[in-house]
Amino acid sequence: MPSFHNGAVEIAYLDEGEGDPIVLVHGFASSKNVNWVYPTWVSELKKHNRRVIALDNRGHGDSSKLYDSEQYSIGAMAADVRALLAHLGIVRTDMMGYSMGARVTAYIAYSHPELIRSAIFGGLGIGLIKGGGPGENVALALEADSLDDVTDPVGRTFRAFADQTRSDRRALAACLRGSRRLMTNEEAAAIKVPLLIAVGTTDEISGSAQELQKVIAGSEVLDIPNRDHMRAVGDRVYKEGVLDFLSRRP
Repeated sequence: MPSFHNGAVEIAYLDEGEGDPIVLVHGFASSKNVNWVYPTWVSELKKHNRRVIALDNRGHGDSSKLYDSEQYSIGAMAADVRALLAHLGIVRTDMMGYSMGARVTAYIAYSHPELIRSAIFGGLGIGLIKGGGPGENVALALEADSLDDVTDPVGRTFRAFADQTRSDRRALAACLRGSRRLMTNEEAAAIKVPLLIAVGTTDEISGSAQELQKVIAGSEVLDIPNRDHMRAVGDRVYKEGVLDFLSRRP
């Protein structure tokens, strides 16, 4: 698997297929494989003549593990993505992020819109501004000696997932504490790139897609029926909606 360095941080990535590029940014406690390869996003996009680039965010997958929460700001992770684009010589790209990855995508769409041809926020609605999702309860669950010591139900879910994926739990706890920056209403409203907001209809983590649509003028909403935050990732409606959106973007 190829990798490159953004300063002292090594970032692992994949780069497959030919055609217009799309960059995929995974969610918290996931990885490029868990979020994009195993649910067949990479193969599906390649079938539709796309060059697919997906990275492991710092602290995740095969990328560098860091233990200082200040090294996990959304801005720092967005800088890793921009460095990857520069490393690959990509001037402009479509970009899809899921959950935390959608926060990273939103940050780039706001601060460096010249890099973004279109954006997809998967698993993130008004939570971009109002917050929600895993908090200190999850960080403490990740740091617990054993899953048996975790009583918080949300913490148990994330801890079990981290154990299943054999993640570095200390790095994930630091990431969670460092990546909680929310966008202001004004920052989100300043996003002008073509945007699709895709959220499961039973997702209690992302916040309302329709409420975020009211903030970001011209954005579109894709409801993923009967899917929660975890199960929406590989859903067929999600994939078909994204492919349709990409086929229509300028």
